Amino acid sequence: MKKILVTGGTGYIASHTVVELQNAGYEVIIIDNLSNSNIEVLDGIEKITGVRPAFVELDINDREGVRNVLESHPDIKGIIHFAASKAVGESVYKPLLYYRNNIVTLINLLELMPEFGIDGIVFSSSCTVYGQPDILPVTEDAPIKPALSPYGNTKQINEEIIRDAIHADMPFKSIILRYFNPIGAHPTAEIGELPNGVPQNLVPFVTQTAMGIRKELSVFGDDYDTPDGSCIRDYINVVDLAKAHVIAMDRMLEGKSAEKLEVFNLGTGIGVSVLELIRTFEKGTGVKVPYKIVGRREGDIEKVWANPEHANGVLGWTAKETVEDTLVSAWNWQKRLRERGIQ
Repeated sequence: MKKILVTGGTGYIASHTVVELQNAGYEVIIIDNLSNSNIEVLDGIEKITGVRPAFVELDINDREGVRNVLESHPDIKGIIHFAASKAVGESVYKPLLYYRNNIVTLINLLELMPEFGIDGIVFSSSCTVYGQPDILPVTEDAPIKPALSPYGNTKQINEEIIRDAIHADMPFKSIILRYFNPIGAHPTAEIGELPNGVPQNLVPFVTQTAMGIRKELSVFGDDYDTPDGSCIRDYINVVDLAKAHVIAMDRMLEGKSAEKLEVFNLGTGIGVSVLELIRTFEKGTGVKVPYKIVGRREGDIEKVWANPEHANGVLGWTAKETVEDTLVSAWNWQKRLRERGIQ
């Protein structure tokens, strides 16, 4: 059984990836400082898979702490690096926090990988690296634009760090996965997106507003150059996204990678506006979402969606779930949280 280290493993996308890794027969070790996640996620993972992953509470800024974990868990073959601060809006106001959390942590891992004979790292990147693309849908060859937020800039810098490390002939491979907009929850409703405090992402705010936890949803701008004036994104089911990480890890560890560094866009190829998303949620759940139009938010991109053909053809991965079914899964997760007295 191959061992995989998952950083930030109790987080939203990461916890769904841990489930898929364990279902695929991998042994998982999680490092997380629980700064934006909850230890009870481990219970959900165990209920779904029957296996409780090893867990170490640690900040990956602590290089020696990470070394101790690697020493106590020999034979780790690969890393999936999720641990990062991830709110675009917050990054504008707390840039230094984002640079420390998102860049120093990666450097620590890359420095330690050769020492422990770790073969590959899957890096959690983002479509924010493309900025506002000139051509839609976006391929992997689209130019990297100047970042519109410190969060986006950290993703660009981290990709460059990985690229430079591989170019310097470091003894490992990497696959960079550029996510579009992950939404939804596991179909069991045992795990899902549970941000601490006020949600920074759209769908948890939608579900919390539908549940009555929030008074109303703010739609940031209705004057963009889009059919209904609201921003357009490519919303991808989180379980579909998680499965891509397993395929990427298999690809590296089984020697199928064509190059030491590969990059893939992960999206559906379909653009959905914020207002369309609200209507689709209401249609799928039968629950109304009160919202108001407010001013644009700094750092937001007008419209972006993926061309996923490279991932479809080379990885053999495809997004399968519809946006409506995915939004229903998010609502079922919100209802489960209410049953558990969490929200």
